[in-house]
Amino acid sequence: MIKKLIVRNYALIDSLEITFNSGLSVITGETGAGKSIILGALALILGQRADLKVFRDSAAKSVVEGFFDISAYGLFSFFDRNDLEYDPVNCIMRREILPSGKSRAFINDTPVSLTQLKELGDALIDIHSQHQNLLLADTRFQLNVIDVLAGNGKILAQYQAEYNSYRKLVHRLEKLKEENSDSKREEDYLRFQLSQLTEASLRCGEQEELEEEQQRLTHASDIKSELYAVHELLSNDESGALMSIKSALTRLQSLVRIYPAASELSERLNSDYIDIKDLASTAGEWEEGLSADPERLNWIENRLDLLYTLQQKHRVHSVDELLSIQGDLNDKLGKIDSFETEIKNLEQDIRKQYEVVKLLADQLTESRKKEADHFAGLLIRKVKPLGMPNLGFEVELLRKTVLDEMGQEQVRFLFSANKNQPLLPVSDVASGGEISRLMLCIKALVANTMALPTIIFDEVDTGVSGEIADKMGDIMCDMSRYMQVISITHLPQVASKGKTHYRVYKSDTEEVTNTHLVLLSQTEREEEIARMLSGASITEAALINARTLLNANKN
Repeated sequence: MIKKLIVRNYALIDSLEITFNSGLSVITGETGAGKSIILGALALILGQRADLKVFRDSAAKSVVEGFFDISAYGLFSFFDRNDLEYDPVNCIMRREILPSGKSRAFINDTPVSLTQLKELGDALIDIHSQHQNLLLADTRFQLNVIDVLAGNGKILAQYQAEYNSYRKLVHRLEKLKEENSDSKREEDYLRFQLSQLTEASLRCGEQEELEEEQQRLTHASDIKSELYAVHELLSNDESGALMSIKSALTRLQSLVRIYPAASELSERLNSDYIDIKDLASTAGEWEEGLSADPERLNWIENRLDLLYTLQQKHRVHSVDELLSIQGDLNDKLGKIDSFETEIKNLEQDIRKQYEVVKLLADQLTESRKKEADHFAGLLIRKVKPLGMPNLGFEVELLRKTVLDEMGQEQVRFLFSANKNQPLLPVSDVASGGEISRLMLCIKALVANTMALPTIIFDEVDTGVSGEIADKMGDIMCDMSRYMQVISITHLPQVASKGKTHYRVYKSDTEEVTNTHLVLLSQTEREEEIARMLSGASITEAALINARTLLNANKN
């Protein structure tokens, strides 16, 4: 339940701090006094969006802070999941709107997102306004009412988990079939590309080897001529380098006998002589072994032309990259070949999962059928005393063609306010006042089941008076035994039933207008209800009537 609300710099509120009690609390005040402003401030800490219009003083931030007792509502998991401090007795929700328009939210002084703030707010307070009456025409809301009263929360959660798994499988199958279809369309082309690469018998390093051999064969005559020249320069019997070196070596060897130090030069020159002799021999062998081979050159050029063409086609620059593409094509075609098997296996999984989902959907259907008749009877008995003695009401379950996240049926509330009138959808025939009374009774029926800490009724009693208003007040009183109920009302019959009574009013100065919310004493309460009975001029008769109403509703 909400224990305290603090509002600063919001609309017509400069500063407001009000404490709330358990049971039924009523808020009254003149039209335009600021009741909607207080609700708007409360909505901020429940995660609603805000704009710059909330500022009273545009230079200062707007702050709304709510203090809650959540000890009886099993909300520890929310705090644990979001890594928040858990204080069950004094949970603080705060919202700050900065002049820049930036918004900040806090739970127990820890910054949180609006989504987190709203999730906790939805578990703490239900603000029922006249606008919310429109929900009664929403088939999803109608179905939710039946599920809440039937206690279908656990099985519905299980169904939705299995249904989501089913939908994921179906989505995967659709994607797989689409991929298969796309692959089939390009399969021939892929196989053609692969055959080209396979027939090419590609080998790593081949291109470099062939380019080197092509260079050698293209310039074979020049290379042969130069190698012959090198051999001649080194080994010619008359002028070759080897003859000169050999002559010099002979002289050094002769010198060693008389000049031992020359042995070092002799050894070095002898080593060089051996190397150069081998070099000359090699050059001669290469020259003799080298010959022009037009056929081989032609084959190499054709082979390289094939490699270059394949590289250009696939927009790569090496044989290694072509081999990588070849591997990818093999993988793609292998996957195409396995598509049919994969699709068949997935279809089997979907059939099995559908059976699981359908079984849970059938269980939901049976539970909803049982609750539909039970709920209709309860609602009729509860609404009839509210000026609708000839009420007809029925819950219709309509089977859907396909399963969805809520099951296999939708719900329609059928309504008739008069005798001999056919039952039709609520949205088609119910007046605003009738819908208000229906919604109040529905909220009363689900109040205990939902275990919601607080519900706020914003002028839910509009359009009724007298005995009906009195009975609507009784319904709120009955609800307040299970939860905290706050009712904003213009009816003295409802106001007199409150355990606690607050008054909203405006004060004006030459500079500003302020909205205030105050807790009324017993005397002030008598005067407020008398004002509601007689208008601005409070008569003695009105005061007596007010005391009578208050005394009649004392617990």
